[in-house]
Amino acid sequence: MKSSILFSLFLVVSFFSRSYSSESSNKGVWKVVKKNLGISAMHMALLPNDMIIAFDRTDFGPSNITLPHGKCRHDSHDQALTTDCYAHSIEFDPNNRNVRPLTVQTDTWCSSGALAPDGTLIQSGGFNDGDRSIRTFSPCKDCDWFEIQNGLTVRRWYASNQILPSGKIIVVGGRDQFNYEFIPKTSKSDQSVFKLPFLRETRGLSAENNLYPFLHLSPDGNLFIFANDRAILLDYINHKVVREFEPIPGGYSRNYPSAGSSVLLPVLLSDKNVKAEVLICGGALPDSNYNANRGIFMPASNTCGRLKITDVSPKWEMEEMPMRRVMSDMIILPTGDVLIINGAEKGTSGWGVARDPVLTPVLYRTELSENVARGFETLNPSKIPRLYHSTAHLLPDGRVLVGGSNPNSGYSFTNVLYPTELSLETFSPPYLSPTIRRPKITFVKPGTNLTYKQRFSIEFESKKGDTNGIYVTMVAPSFTTHSNSMNQRLLVLAVDRIHQDSRSYAIDGLAPATPNLAPPGHYLLFVVHDGVPSRGKWVHIK
Repeated sequence: MKSSILFSLFLVVSFFSRSYSSESSNKGVWKVVKKNLGISAMHMALLPNDMIIAFDRTDFGPSNITLPHGKCRHDSHDQALTTDCYAHSIEFDPNNRNVRPLTVQTDTWCSSGALAPDGTLIQSGGFNDGDRSIRTFSPCKDCDWFEIQNGLTVRRWYASNQILPSGKIIVVGGRDQFNYEFIPKTSKSDQSVFKLPFLRETRGLSAENNLYPFLHLSPDGNLFIFANDRAILLDYINHKVVREFEPIPGGYSRNYPSAGSSVLLPVLLSDKNVKAEVLICGGALPDSNYNANRGIFMPASNTCGRLKITDVSPKWEMEEMPMRRVMSDMIILPTGDVLIINGAEKGTSGWGVARDPVLTPVLYRTELSENVARGFETLNPSKIPRLYHSTAHLLPDGRVLVGGSNPNSGYSFTNVLYPTELSLETFSPPYLSPTIRRPKITFVKPGTNLTYKQRFSIEFESKKGDTNGIYVTMVAPSFTTHSNSMNQRLLVLAVDRIHQDSRSYAIDGLAPATPNLAPPGHYLLFVVHDGVPSRGKWVHIK
């Protein structure tokens, strides 16, 4: 970071049991932390109790983990099993690697989600009997899914969610749904569906390439929506488009099934006029999915576009990644850098329609750390292809949890090009090298329950011996599926003072000023010293 007056909060990750290590820890280390999760981690979320919730789909056939006795699912219309005693959702503890089977009654395939302000996972939509379902999961011991079968006003399959300053969640789009609505349904107006013609205009070839639209909350409270190759700014309160952005150059489609990925780059709260910049990488040509389903696998895009959505006259700035990528996940790390991971070099999302897996993650530097220029850095590769239905998620300890990849209809492990993948890995970014000492948060005063504009202090220990390159980040936990990390957000907090006493430090700073900047809820707080983050500490703001 360029001065010691900035703060940031961020999220981190963890992995599993069959293990191997990369050759060079300064390029990151891979480790298998669970060889058999029981399901393929198609959807993934981190709860404020550090538990990971993952699930795939209920009409997928037998999984590798059974439900507790008496919890079988009965559905005469199910495509695979009319009586299903297998789990299709699990709770994973990254600390001890334990797995607990969970019960979902309706089909979660290609659904969406967000964390409510109280830490409850609210999950919406899916396929067939699940396309109007709302499911909730509370972060408590022995909790299970609670379902409302008609919780959505219309069916939502491949929709996206974003938590809003009010604490409500907006649900946008889905297959053949050119509209949006709000959940939970706590008022009469919440039953309404609001038209969004932009989604019809961007649907592309064969009604494709604008599913799972990218959503980012702007500092002015409006919603940035990107679909296919275009973007708008939506005033969802008055239900009008307040801005249209120019198309991203290059001719590539960026949303499902062309499956690029997107992040909101670090938001610096020390700026007088807070700015927001979106990064979108990868994708495929508009007809790639059509061709892939006919056995022609076209090269993916190697481009990224950055757009400062708060500028008066924003223009896309284009960059090139070290390799082509479709179906990648973009995870913003506690340092503010972006990890681009998973995916393939050819084809699109879908059953067996991608080729040439990309095993090498890429780090995109965002210039928050001192003496580091913006740009791409290739890291150590994994040994496990992560293609369709893969996921990645930041853990509180700074690792990234990686799972999924089931490009086969049903759980197929043999006689297929890419077997269904039940394993979980962790990737430890270079800042977790064993030779690097990490700062450690020891205390937050007056506590971890914050209010907007509140002054608070963070005490931490560090062996760096100076106050250079210290900042604090605040990271919102995401809901990750289909190359879309919904609600992912990193704030760099404004700092008043940094005090050092030997190896003990105190930082005085300000909580975010408004819910437009930080919607109410749980965040991971990180101290970064000389490019190395502490372990994240959960805080709550309302």
